[in-house]
Amino acid sequence: MKSLTEYLTFTIPARMDFVNITPQVEEVVRRSGVKEGLVLVNAMHITASVFINDDEPGLHADYKKWLEGLAPFDPSPTRYAHNRTGEDNADAHLKRQVMGREVVVAVTNGKLDFGPWEQIFYGEFDGKRPKRVLVKVIGE
Repeated sequence: MKSLTEYLTFTIPARMDFVNITPQVEEVVRRSGVKEGLVLVNAMHITASVFINDDEPGLHADYKKWLEGLAPFDPSPTRYAHNRTGEDNADAHLKRQVMGREVVVAVTNGKLDFGPWEQIFYGEFDGKRPKRVLVKVIGE
């Protein structure tokens, strides 16, 4: 069995944004030499996410509006108990929980085996500092 582990690092200038990381994941899969297997893509920070969806700007705007409605940014300690610890990012933790921590994608014939329109995204909910994403490919 072959395996390859790499880390991608992102510093997103906005507090919340989505970045299509499919090309970087495809490159890791290519370098791994795995033809049949799986790739795990995992956000390694509790205020960031990895998810699969369509790369369509209107959808991304809808996500941002929807997430902000579910868990509005409010740095004060009155809305969120977590912010009483001196943090100001309770909303980012909640947004990550909704959007998910990781994805697993099949690798078939050396390529990501997606459905129509599927792409892998890094979701940032507390930006402006470096955060890592784990990419682990395993298979034959």
